[in-house]
Amino acid sequence: MDVATTLTWAAERYPHRRAVGGAGRHLTYRAWDARTNQLARVLAAAGVGRGDRVALALAGGEPLASLHLAVQKLGAVSVPLSTRFGPEELRYCIDDAAAMLVVADEANAARVAAAGSDPRSVTELDALAERESDAVVPGGPGEDDTSVMLYTSGTTGKPKGVPRSHRAEHSAAVAHAVQSQARNGETVLGVMPMFHTMGLRTLLASIVVGGTWVGQPAFDAEESAELIVAEGVSSLYLVPTIYWSLLRTSCFERAPQLDHLAYAGAAMTPALAEQLVEAVSPTAFVNHFGSTEIYTFTIGPDVAAKPGSAGRAGVFSRVRLVTPEVGAPTDALVAPGEQGQVIVSMQSPEAFAGYWQRPDADAKAIHDGWYYTGDLAVADEDGDLWVAGRVDDMINSGGENIYPDEIEAALIRCPEIDDVCVVGMPDERWGHAVTAFVVPVRGLDPIAAAEKTAAYAREVLPSLKRPKRVIAVREIPRSGVGKTLRRTLVAGDYEGLANA
Repeated sequence: MDVATTLTWAAERYPHRRAVGGAGRHLTYRAWDARTNQLARVLAAAGVGRGDRVALALAGGEPLASLHLAVQKLGAVSVPLSTRFGPEELRYCIDDAAAMLVVADEANAARVAAAGSDPRSVTELDALAERESDAVVPGGPGEDDTSVMLYTSGTTGKPKGVPRSHRAEHSAAVAHAVQSQARNGETVLGVMPMFHTMGLRTLLASIVVGGTWVGQPAFDAEESAELIVAEGVSSLYLVPTIYWSLLRTSCFERAPQLDHLAYAGAAMTPALAEQLVEAVSPTAFVNHFGSTEIYTFTIGPDVAAKPGSAGRAGVFSRVRLVTPEVGAPTDALVAPGEQGQVIVSMQSPEAFAGYWQRPDADAKAIHDGWYYTGDLAVADEDGDLWVAGRVDDMINSGGENIYPDEIEAALIRCPEIDDVCVVGMPDERWGHAVTAFVVPVRGLDPIAAAEKTAAYAREVLPSLKRPKRVIAVREIPRSGVGKTLRRTLVAGDYEGLANA
């Protein structure tokens, strides 16, 4: 199955059902299928053909979603680019993908121009589409053709292109619908960026179940809250940082229809999980653990019962824990209860086939048919995984391995702070010193926040895991999809307000 056919068949099943809502154009399935046919014809007139890469530098919402689907109908390759990329990163990705066309909206056109490209305007393409036939576009993709190429955020080195086939995209969407317990006609909030796998999965899974995708170009807590209430959103799939922001609004009190929650992208602390259970009383609350390369590793199907657990392999996945050493063979399994690196079978239909023109990255990450994720985890007595962070983020202090995630899970309960990130800072005595960066609660003196956090750490953490230093900052650096950028802090790229 391919992505283009998925939309067309959904339009045949539910022609009059609302497919798109939110901040912008509202469309039924029949109208959306027709609109994407028109856009595909405009792109074809611009020279886009099968296999060509089309770079999309747009904020989210319906224009980006429709263009992505239109590209699919031509058998071309959608390359959505991060709105956080600067001109140099954009230039690199556009050149690396050998994009034959770049499309931008007004908000991103200047950045694209600064990157050396002359983009077509999405507004212009939209106007041209009005004059095109909405009949089915001839040809179309095969399931082994490349559907999309996503670029990793590039926290180390240059961004890597991750080409994903139509088969992988459709399989991941079906898996997401099953694993998040999506219902026929589900209404979802489409706020996660579509340059990230979570944003695309929300979009495509909504089409698979004949649901309504409520588009929002970029996250704003108050606007998201109003969309959840006004559009009758029944299911959310977000990163933990967005859930924290929504808890500060009144939307959960005003949205009784919202009863399905899922998260991915970063670990969720038990404290946040408990607050969401209390605020929403969800009938489904799912932890999705995966990546751009292979969408699903494991699924924690009941966060309320087992907060923090990543669960076990998904419906299309096979997972192992091997010794956390560079070059560890695929059969070097760790003993029960021991820390191991998560590796995932490349036989999954959700998997990519390798990085775009990066044999060096393939050699590092893929061995004997298994993808080495770089994530660390322990399996409990039930066989469920508990993720302890990244191999690269592990702190070696005084010869002992320490994992930031478990320290953060303890410190976030300190009432004087709103956010926390733990890293290992270079230290002559310890090798790496455990260091906690904290964001004080609104109105609290930063010095008091740092001192209170240090005191709280003495109460709840063993001496080995207590921060040697607590630094108050205005915010924790994160990527466009909420991933914590620890290396930014380790590199000293922060403004400290106070320390203890």
